[in-house]
Amino acid sequence: MKINSESIIGEIVAENYKAASVFKSHNIDFCCNGNRSIATVSEEKNLDENILLNQLSEVLENKGDGNIDFRSWPIDLLADYIQKQHHRYIRTKIPEITPYLEKISAVHGSAHPELYEIEALFAQSANDLLLHLEKEENVLFPYIREMVEKKTNGEKLTKASFGSIANFIEELHVEHDNEGVRFRKISELSNGYETPADGCNTYHVTLRFLKEFEDDLHRHIHLENNILFPAAIEFEKENL
Repeated sequence: MKINSESIIGEIVAENYKAASVFKSHNIDFCCNGNRSIATVSEEKNLDENILLNQLSEVLENKGDGNIDFRSWPIDLLADYIQKQHHRYIRTKIPEITPYLEKISAVHGSAHPELYEIEALFAQSANDLLLHLEKEENVLFPYIREMVEKKTNGEKLTKASFGSIANFIEELHVEHDNEGVRFRKISELSNGYETPADGCNTYHVTLRFLKEFEDDLHRHIHLENNILFPAAIEFEKENL
């Protein structure tokens, strides 16, 4: 893949996820706002776009990590992967992280009142994400599997009960954007998940868990926004 100033960051990461590490290092949102060009994000972040392009080239030329080309996967397989890998991760980690946040807020909240806001933001995120997962698992993913199965069997695809898949996916995009905003705020409040000098080991562990949760969410949203959703919309157009 040749990259230049007009290359779209979401497409770059879709081609090779190793590029994500470069964008993350500059706090560039490639998942929820992946439709921007290198030139645009360089200007927004006051970066030299040539430096950004060189960093991307260096990372992408390293072929040693066996990067998975998710774009080559059938869309039903990718939906299954997202559900089993990332949806399961969210459902597992929310009940693990919540009591840690409650504990450090109780112990350190007087000295670090930002912890109360972080706790509230994570609670809001947990509630909304669980509803979001249900929407995908009960509506979108079954429809994706149905589309693939009907095409495989030579059956005619009928329009979904919820209407256009593009309109339904637009709702999911909005929900993804909301999570992106929340976790940017959590990152800002925690100074990039940095443990303060007076923070205990539990404080450190909690922030590490939050950082890991955000990283997984970024990869999750990237797979949907930049690969699964566009492919599902195109599949429906071709087969209706």
